[in-house]
Amino acid sequence: MSLNPRLVKESFSVVEPMADKATAYFYGRLFAENPQLRGMFPPAMDVQRDRLFGALTRIVWSLDSPDSLAAFLGQLGRDHRKYGVIAEHYTAVGNALLATIRRFAADIWNHEIEAAWVSAYTAAANLMIESAESDSGVSPAWWLAEVIDHELRHRDIAVLTLRPTQRLPFTPGQYVNVQTARWPRVWRTFSIANAPRPDNTIRLHVRSVPGGWVSTTLTAHTRVGDTLMLGPPMGTMAPREHSVRDMLCVAGGTGLAPLKAIIESVIASGRRPNIHLLYGARTADELYDLPDLIRMESSFPWLRVLPVVSDQPSYDGMRGSLPEVTRRFHSWAEHDVYVCGPASMVNETVRRLQIDGVPLARIHRDVLHGEH
Repeated sequence: MSLNPRLVKESFSVVEPMADKATAYFYGRLFAENPQLRGMFPPAMDVQRDRLFGALTRIVWSLDSPDSLAAFLGQLGRDHRKYGVIAEHYTAVGNALLATIRRFAADIWNHEIEAAWVSAYTAAANLMIESAESDSGVSPAWWLAEVIDHELRHRDIAVLTLRPTQRLPFTPGQYVNVQTARWPRVWRTFSIANAPRPDNTIRLHVRSVPGGWVSTTLTAHTRVGDTLMLGPPMGTMAPREHSVRDMLCVAGGTGLAPLKAIIESVIASGRRPNIHLLYGARTADELYDLPDLIRMESSFPWLRVLPVVSDQPSYDGMRGSLPEVTRRFHSWAEHDVYVCGPASMVNETVRRLQIDGVPLARIHRDVLHGEH
């Protein structure tokens, strides 16, 4: 069977507008046929549904790019080990997925489309299974980590320092899934806010969101000495190691975390690019990490930190939205660009930078994880 990305994409685009109904049907079907799997999932399924559809969308649209698809599926396969996923589970998921696509793309469904989906799913599942199996002898399915510092920097924002009990290898710019004792089986993603350190500690920047089970637990109910569970590091927004270009980093809120890790790693590498960091928040008191950034700036003269506030008219620094502020400077067309923050900010910033002549290949982006 050979892959046919076109047929998969065309049929998926029929299902996409009905994402909510399709994911509800998928899980209903999966649990009806395999009741033993229900215990592997969190009690409330809303975030899980969004995640499933997000991952599926990314896989479908990456079918034409085998390298990036393989990297994503490899990470996904390794990450699924923490749930206790084994090879047989992929068959159950594949059957439920095929039944869902067949139902919601019924108007165009035929044998050719079915064969394309079977072939694509089989290839994807095999990659994930192989990746999980090759990883199983090398690294754990999850890590335990002790909270060794907890600072509430703003009523909604905490900075946590964790010490994993085993070495946690990661690349600057990656994120980890976090589970707290208060909410078993509920995992949320947070970016690592530092480059790898000799003492193996990592920092997380967490903003609690209304109704966010894990983020609220981490900001308001977590203390020094508590233990968290971490999944394997994921994400592909990493610094370009051999680039000689100057850098622009655009950080919205706690989207600062992975960009700070990338900047730290560039400073440690001995390279000396000029780095502009546009660091935005709604109000000045939400610029929760400014003192630390100013310290970094004073020790590395090539770094320029530019705080930006959008919703506080009395603020006497730079004001405006991040996408609009990026356009107040000379061209960024020759820079490597890294953008992280809320999805709407990231999308609009990327759109404007492209209009201003920055090639998409030089723009590295990630949207805020967690419970936004």
